[in-house]
Amino acid sequence: MRVIFMGTPDFSVPALRAIADRHDVVAVYTQPPRAAGRGQKPRPSPVHATALELGLPVFHPEKLRDPADQDRFAAHQADVAVVVAYGLILPQAVLDAPRLGCVNIHASLLPRWRGAAPIHRAILAGDAASGVAIMQMEAGLDTGPVLAETRTPIGPQDTTADLHDRLSDLGATLILDVLDRLPLAATPQPEEGVTYAAKIDKSEARIDWSRPASQVDRQIRGLSPFPGAWCQIDGERVKLLRSRLASGSGEPGQVLPGFTIACGEGAIQVLTAQRSGKKPMAADDLLRGWQLPARID
Repeated sequence: MRVIFMGTPDFSVPALRAIADRHDVVAVYTQPPRAAGRGQKPRPSPVHATALELGLPVFHPEKLRDPADQDRFAAHQADVAVVVAYGLILPQAVLDAPRLGCVNIHASLLPRWRGAAPIHRAILAGDAASGVAIMQMEAGLDTGPVLAETRTPIGPQDTTADLHDRLSDLGATLILDVLDRLPLAATPQPEEGVTYAAKIDKSEARIDWSRPASQVDRQIRGLSPFPGAWCQIDGERVKLLRSRLASGSGEPGQVLPGFTIACGEGAIQVLTAQRSGKKPMAADDLLRGWQLPARID
């Protein structure tokens, strides 16, 4: 089929590669290059870079509300548009332009976790499973009927990075199946069970050791690698990137043997951490040259 692909971050790349290998990708839409790095030079998005590697035409309008941009979109005469973490709200004229409309790869089991940060929120909430839903897009925020879905369990040590990569690959596989079967019947989302995955705010990243260990553990894993849950150790801001529940107890913030920290209830063991200005390291490696204080904040 003639496919328009619309995506921006790393999460979208496996789907682009999979579709380009089987279908005619007539255009790739992505966010414009943004200033990044020490020199603050414009850097193309991961999808932009991949499209160039594959020799695909790239478009990166700031918005899609300009009639000229909408006309250009329609002129591709696509059978379908596949949208994966694109980053812009699509106006109705764009949703209606492809012959079979626009379908979205969403990283949750809808209607749970509509919105911007479904992977983070699933881990933060302690969900037992997540998945990918392929949705027929409509004007509402992730409200369209579901064409297909696939599930995956969330393990007790999964981080957002782990689940991100797994869902990205699952989405790439599932979208090929959907494209092979279009048009197909879609199932309306139930009205019950709707939750919204609000964008992660950096203010959520400071660890409060008075909370139960289960919540602190989910905070560490759910915010890894970005923005990274953090605490103060001898006045140094340290990100904690992997953890697990551990035995032991003490005053909140008390350091127990083996980089284990007491919480309001129970304790967590830090598995990976990142000191200020350093690369992430396994806890055992960190402790070889670092004496932890009796308590951390």
